[in-house]
Amino acid sequence: MIGKLFLYIDPGSGSYLIQMIIAAVLGVAFYFRNLWWKFRSFFSKSKKDQPPKNDSENA
Repeated sequence: MIGKLFLYIDPGSGSYLIQMIIAAVLGVAFYFRNLWWKFRSFFSKSKKDQPPKNDSENA
């Protein structure tokens, strides 16, 4: 028969676990934000995406 199981996480391990969870969430968020930006820029033509005009053309 299995008895009671007591788990102990010391403060150092607990803070490391919390840090890893936060880093994973932020990593996923930045990955999808970058993916979404690339997706939007592919379908939109803004002035930022077009090559700059030469000054000699405007003269």
